[in-house]
Amino acid sequence: MSNLEEIEKAILSLSSNELEKLKQWFFDLDYQRWDEQIEQDIAEGHLEAFAQEAIAEFEAGHCREL
Repeated sequence: MSNLEEIEKAILSLSSNELEKLKQWFFDLDYQRWDEQIEQDIAEGHLEAFAQEAIAEFEAGHCREL
């Protein structure tokens, strides 16, 4: 049995309360990793082109108030 199969089996045996705690933990982990990736992309300049494009659109008046 693979690690993943063991994890799946263990998850299926959780109570509703334990499953809710696991889901919250997993969502928090996912958000944390996403934030870390965004911070790394910013630091490496990967989003600079998008920022410049947004500034140019704004300066050209191609925006509207929300």
